[in-house]
Amino acid sequence: MDNIVLVGMPSCGKSTLGRHLAKQLGYTFIDTDDVIRDLNQCELQDIIDKDGREVFLRREEEAVCSVNTHRHVIATGGSVVYSPVAMAHLKALGTIVYLYISYPTLEKRIGDPRTRGVVFAPGFGLKDMYDERTALYEQYADITLCESEGDTPTESTEKLIALLHI
Repeated sequence: MDNIVLVGMPSCGKSTLGRHLAKQLGYTFIDTDDVIRDLNQCELQDIIDKDGREVFLRREEEAVCSVNTHRHVIATGGSVVYSPVAMAHLKALGTIVYLYISYPTLEKRIGDPRTRGVVFAPGFGLKDMYDERTALYEQYADITLCESEGDTPTESTEKLIALLHI
């Protein structure tokens, strides 16, 4: 369990913070969205548009479960929490860190989520997705890093390192 796994809403900063954290700790950075792209040879939105939500979620689970690393910071896609299998795998790999952002911050950052590889349940809007996923992120998190508007990635990294007691 020497990995750090970042979970949270789309646009919460998992990749940005993950790269900074990995560099600071001397770890390797991996983004599971990149693993999905590599395995499927296409963009995330293409999978959602062509094959649908359930196929995307299955492919995401397969991609996440293919990751077996040591001393990595792992940034996950926001929908990974829909898979208990993937989350159990990630939990076995390391510490789960939930990067919390408020709903207004999500709205401000995300732009048009339906063009960004964001998975929605049928009939759900952005607020519905936020409410549903927030409960799941909280359920799986070992540590929660709350947003601080205006923090630089370096400042957020320092706060997370303090929370991790590294």
